[in-house]
Amino acid sequence: MTTAYFSHPDCRAHDMGAGHPECPQRLDAIEDHLLATGLDVALTRMDAPLVAHSDLMLAHTEGYLTELNEFMQQAAETGEHRALDPDTTVCPHTWRAALRAAGAAVAATDAVIDGRAENAFCAIRPPGHHATRNETMGFCFFNNVAVAARHALDVRGLSRVAIIDFDVHHGNGTEDIVAGDERILMVSFFQDKLYPYSGGVPKGENMLNLPIPPYTRGAEIRELIEANWMPRLNDFKPEMIFISAGFDAHREDDLGQLGLVEADYEWITRRLVDVARTHSQKRIVSCLEGGYALSALGRSVAAHLRALADV
Repeated sequence: MTTAYFSHPDCRAHDMGAGHPECPQRLDAIEDHLLATGLDVALTRMDAPLVAHSDLMLAHTEGYLTELNEFMQQAAETGEHRALDPDTTVCPHTWRAALRAAGAAVAATDAVIDGRAENAFCAIRPPGHHATRNETMGFCFFNNVAVAARHALDVRGLSRVAIIDFDVHHGNGTEDIVAGDERILMVSFFQDKLYPYSGGVPKGENMLNLPIPPYTRGAEIRELIEANWMPRLNDFKPEMIFISAGFDAHREDDLGQLGLVEADYEWITRRLVDVARTHSQKRIVSCLEGGYALSALGRSVAAHLRALADV
């Protein structure tokens, strides 16, 4: 398969301060592991553009975008870090990083729909799946996957898309944006009773949420995916698949207490590739979300990419 790899140096410039887990070194860990394993030669690298305002409006309100822009411009003018909430801070470079992250997701969508790649992975930050229609949360500013999914539907004319979220934290922002949109099926698993303490009761019938008890291992999660995700996805027959690819359910990651390893991420990805091959003309766009144990992150992304690229 031809797998496009979208990223940009601006995504590394976003910095929320010393000791913050969502750090620039996350992208370095991924790049270093791809280089060390030789997997980088199997990928087609593409630069992430800045997202269009019209695409952000597909998932966020005008008022939210205006307020966030003004807040970030003030940080750029003063050169200081400014906190939006206890977890989420902006620096002078955050605005362009966030525009690149969402831009990568949209550009990857276009590349896959246009046939320039069979699938794509966006090595981007800041992440997006906690960003609601009108609120920043949990390290997230723009909901990259929701923006891309709505772009596929509203701009590129697809009829049905699926969003899969396997971050250890519930993708509450994505659910807030797409709940009730019958063109979108969202399936996910996440650790139960972990930040943001939501997801137990889905907000729409187009949601399939699987809260997982702490310390659950990969074999049990695979069984749940096979029994729950796969029938819904095959019944829905998505024309394209979007993945919120968080790797913080890895057993080495301290931000959660689930027990996945690299082989589990590769298995999950290959099952999604099977769905894409059957229903979606192989079209998948995957966007980096969480994953904060740097070595485990690099290894897990490599496993994910091996499955996407079929190498």
